[in-house]
This record gives sequence, C-alpha cells and structure tokens, in this order.
Amino acid sequence: MSKQTAAETIYDNLKQLGGETSLPSSPQEALLESVSNPQSDVDYVVRFTAPEFTSLCPMTGQPDFAHLMIDYIPDKKLVESKSLKLFLGSFRNHGAFHEDCTVSIARRLINEIAPKWIRIGGYWYPRGGMPIDVFFAQGTVPKGVWVPDQKVPSYRGRG
Repeated sequence: MSKQTAAETIYDNLKQLGGETSLPSSPQEALLESVSNPQSDVDYVVRFTAPEFTSLCPMTGQPDFAHLMIDYIPDKKLVESKSLKLFLGSFRNHGAFHEDCTVSIARRLINEIAPKWIRIGGYWYPRGGMPIDVFFAQGTVPKGVWVPDQKVPSYRGRG
C-alpha cells in the first residue's frame, strides 16, 4: 500500500471525475487519467466495452462505427473510466482509418498506465460493404490469469 495520510486518496489528483466535463474536441486534447492500482500485488484482467464507438472516415467525413473491447492487466496504474469514456468520445469528430484509431487508443493507454498486458479488439461495422476488424495486443499474459474470450461475433451479412 502507498503511504498516504488519512485525508489523501488515490483519487485526489483526478480532474474530470465528479464534475461536469465537456467532450474533448480531439483525441490529442483528451486528458486520459490514471490512479494507483490498490491491488497491484495480484494479476487480474480489466475489461472496457465500448459498443457504440464512432469516428470519421478521413477521406469522406462520413461516420464509422465500431464495437471496441479493451482488456488489460494493470501494473501500478489503472485507467480512470470517465476519462477513458471522454477520450473514446473524442474520436467522434476525428478523421482516421480504423487501424489508426484502434492502435492509437492502445498506444495512448500504454503510455498512460504501462499495463503488463493489453489487448484491443476493434470490431468495425461495414464501410463500403466490407467490415474491418483490427486487433492489437502487447505483453505476455502472466501464468494463471484468466483472460475471457471477447466473444464479439464477426460481421455476418445475409450470406
């Protein structure tokens, strides 16, 4: 456990939690926050699911939609969920290809929280009749850690 006074908590330095916060205008402007992991002596998986992720096609400006699944094994830090929600929402007006969005999210999380392991599945809905799924993973799952399957089915049309 960290050495904190009785009045201090791991949440004291958060800027967005507990108040009204506007959606950032871009991923670069988004503040991704973290807190100390109070259970850092054990390995466990954290999952975030964003079934309504949106971004823009950089060529046409048309909206793109994805179901994102973010799994990670924390080390010393946890990502604060409201800041993650705002960060993901900041892609709403951001033009980038599916691959760029998915990998950029992973890299930003790695830079902020330095997880032991991270996996992101970007299950993108069809654009031009073709779905694009993007998968990213970094690190090694420690022995004995249960990592559930993402169980997001591949896109199926009528065929």
